[in-house]
Amino acid sequence: MGTFNQKRVIITGASSGIGAALAKQLAGSGATVFLVARRKNRLEAMARAHRGPIGAMHAVEGDVCAKPASMNSIERLALEVNRLYGPAHLVVANAGFGVTGSLDSLTLADFRRQFETNVFGVLRTAMAFLPQLKETRGTLVLVSSVAGHVAPPGVSPYTMSKFAVRALAESIRAELAPHGVKVVLVSPGFIDTEIHQVDNQGAIHEAAIDGAPRWLMADAATAARAIARGIRWGRAEVVVTWHGKAIVLLTRLAPWFIRLLSRFMASTPSPSTPTAPSQKARPVPRKSARKKTPRDRAPSRRRG
Repeated sequence: MGTFNQKRVIITGASSGIGAALAKQLAGSGATVFLVARRKNRLEAMARAHRGPIGAMHAVEGDVCAKPASMNSIERLALEVNRLYGPAHLVVANAGFGVTGSLDSLTLADFRRQFETNVFGVLRTAMAFLPQLKETRGTLVLVSSVAGHVAPPGVSPYTMSKFAVRALAESIRAELAPHGVKVVLVSPGFIDTEIHQVDNQGAIHEAAIDGAPRWLMADAATAARAIARGIRWGRAEVVVTWHGKAIVLLTRLAPWFIRLLSRFMASTPSPSTPTAPSQKARPVPRKSARKKTPRDRAPSRRRG
């Protein structure tokens, strides 16, 4: 892409984490960024806080899971942005969350809920803005995860969804190249975001505690800089964090080691992870009568 100055950028899931950090990074580079998420109050606060001499932020309430006819659907949003400001140059499909738990503690509804946001939400975003990206010969960024390369136990819905996003990026990259549209896959490792605050039903618990090892985490601003650099240089994939790069390399060079590690993780009890009081008191419907374990309750820390 070269430069972000005076480019129109769409970022879904922009109210926190990587989405919010990337929005600040790109607006600071001169882009006009449209912040898309369900929590409009947060988006408006971000837009007001941007005081840079260049760039701009616009808060747009939107839901990547909403039906196309809904007022807050990504399809309507795409039409409105194009009508008022012009076609997008860069679209970042970042919205997502993590459903966790062992297979016998989950239902088909859990898997469908995960795919509705992490896969079909990404797909809706890409399809809604594709005509504009063809017009501007722009860039489509799909945010997956290192969990799109390796599937640890206890997070099968999440890893399935991220493998699907990675497959989508690799498939459409060649399709869109003749139209001048670049496709960048982003695969973060452990990033210090709020994904641990979202439960399996997609509800937010702001008091939830993140149980991921702090020494493995990168902050969202560091991740945003790496992603922006990868977009600017036109990379096919941006793997964020040193441990993420190591895991991806191991899946290619020593898949047997990854399988052994997964078996070890599955056989080792997870340390208890404190959760928000609201999460403990909140009944979660399950078809299985099996008592939930700390592994089932602990949200996935991988980027959603």
